[in-house]
Amino acid sequence: MKLYCFSGHPTLPCNVLKFKSTTIMLDCGLDTTSVLNFLPLPLVHSSRLSKLPGWVSKDGTINLEKELKECAGRVFVDSQPEFCLPERELLDLSTIDVILISNYHCMMALPYITENSGFMGTVYATEPTLQIGRLLMEELVNFMERVPKPQSATCWKSKEVQRLLPGPLKDAVEVWAWKKCYTMQEVNSALSKVQLVGYSQKVELFGAVQVSPLSSGYSLGSSNWIIQSHHEKVAYVSGSSLLTTHPQPMDQSSLKNSDVLILTGLTQMPTANPDGMLGEFCSNLAMTIRAGGNVLVPCYSSGVIYDLLECLYQFIDSANLGTTPFYFISPVANSSLEFSQIFAEWLCHNKQSKVYLPEPPFPHAELIQTNKLKHYPSIHGDFSNEFRQPCVVFTGHPSLRFGDVVHFMELWGKSSLNTIIFTEPDFNYLDALAPYQPLSMKCIYCPIDTRLNFHQVSKLLKEIQPLHVVCPEQYTQPPVSQSHRSDLMLELQPPPMPYRRCSVLNLPFKRRYERVYIMPELANSLVPCEVKPGVSVATVSAVIHSKDNKHTLQSVPKPPPAPPSKKRKRVIEEPPAFMSPKALLSGAVPLEGFLATLQKHGITEVKVEETPAGHILHLQEQDTLIQLDEDGTHIVCDNNEPLRTTLRDLVLRFLLKL
Repeated sequence: MKLYCFSGHPTLPCNVLKFKSTTIMLDCGLDTTSVLNFLPLPLVHSSRLSKLPGWVSKDGTINLEKELKECAGRVFVDSQPEFCLPERELLDLSTIDVILISNYHCMMALPYITENSGFMGTVYATEPTLQIGRLLMEELVNFMERVPKPQSATCWKSKEVQRLLPGPLKDAVEVWAWKKCYTMQEVNSALSKVQLVGYSQKVELFGAVQVSPLSSGYSLGSSNWIIQSHHEKVAYVSGSSLLTTHPQPMDQSSLKNSDVLILTGLTQMPTANPDGMLGEFCSNLAMTIRAGGNVLVPCYSSGVIYDLLECLYQFIDSANLGTTPFYFISPVANSSLEFSQIFAEWLCHNKQSKVYLPEPPFPHAELIQTNKLKHYPSIHGDFSNEFRQPCVVFTGHPSLRFGDVVHFMELWGKSSLNTIIFTEPDFNYLDALAPYQPLSMKCIYCPIDTRLNFHQVSKLLKEIQPLHVVCPEQYTQPPVSQSHRSDLMLELQPPPMPYRRCSVLNLPFKRRYERVYIMPELANSLVPCEVKPGVSVATVSAVIHSKDNKHTLQSVPKPPPAPPSKKRKRVIEEPPAFMSPKALLSGAVPLEGFLATLQKHGITEVKVEETPAGHILHLQEQDTLIQLDEDGTHIVCDNNEPLRTTLRDLVLRFLLKL
């Protein structure tokens, strides 16, 4: 069993498991942190960005004024943002049989994997994962295509130039492999390969293994996966949560008795309590509105935003924010809010029960009905007519490099009355803000990450007790910024097996058994023989038939009769007769009983020598050795065939013939 690691990002995993003649890709997350090295894409012309000075090396030998721009001491690429893809040279992608998706954040690289690679397999995901994943991809494509960049920067990627660049551009990983965003055509083609599955549904792969999704409790439709054969079980735990939020709770019991557990997607904020962050979010929002300022919340169009809106629903009246307009701006805002209301069977029990009342499971439906929450596809059109301040705006993208959020940063960044509140943990907020400096607006960092923390995962692993744990190497050591915090790492016995980008692990796990079926007519012909109370054994002579990884024992076919021959032959060739198998011997030869038998047959002078594996009997008068081992008996007797035959028969008296 082998594990290939295509991604080094612990919360955006992409691994390939080779198990029992199948090749299974586990997630295909897209590392979007690479976009922080690029300048933002403004929706309207930005004189500030257009006037940024170009970068020239200190010695003046390298001039990349057209490609690189300087802003507040940092250097940015002035080009269409590009993404760091999963590694594609480690394995031939056309050999992948299936891709298992655990949640919609971990499928954003799917078009890069399935398109133009020869991939012919199937992708398995739950319905909310597919539909919300489609929305997030559609939004990303929309953000990129509506602000096209005329030039494409490539010179800065050369090794000679890169080593002269200031950080963090200098330290960027595999910049030559970075790619521009896919097209909507590629998205549709990739998603057409997805087959929908439900929780605990068993899907058979080529008769070799079964895969089954389990609720992971993190987001709508998010899954952990069980990959098992008849005798082995692998659990894949990615992006799970034990907190009581809107998705179905995590299924923990089905993860028990795993031979290998692949663990990834733990919280990126192990020291931040999600409930505390929600409280801080609400109080900072209220303070800004009361002071007459606007609040900007850069967010994804699905996920945490549902919890933020629910929290605000309970908070609005008590904080006297009833007249404050809330705007949700995204090309897929309407679809996202509607989808969250219709996936009832994927919600927690509390929200499911509301559907049958009938009531909308999420309170944002009421916010929309009462006009407290308004949603728009973009800042153009209706929004610009109805926009009034002070207000709260939820919009993307959390990186602040593209989307409508760029316009609000340019619009509100110069006033200290306004506040930007970061809730998504995927991006370092200081890096996100870097191209907007100097900035007057207040910045609040309230990262809300409901995924498992190290304390929760240690408790979980003690309960489910896998034999081996495999995880990203980041989880086996404390964070660099808090090297003294040994509680912010996985400490297990035996220690977990770490992996990093481009590593290939041989998992410490040997397959020992295979299930074989036996045909009824063959089973009828067997004659079991009892070897010890309650245990019977029978020998089988059969032909093994293997198809689709299923093995069947069938009766040995009798040879066909020879066709009649017109020519006379001197020797008549008989068809070869089927030889019946020799009897198998079972049991052990007891030393005392064997010596007594030898004495009865006149062999008295026997010298016994003990060995690590048994005994050696030296028959001195006959000059013969008998070696009695745990797994065999040897008779060494020179030129005395009658004696050898007699001794053999005496040994056979103590053994059981099958």
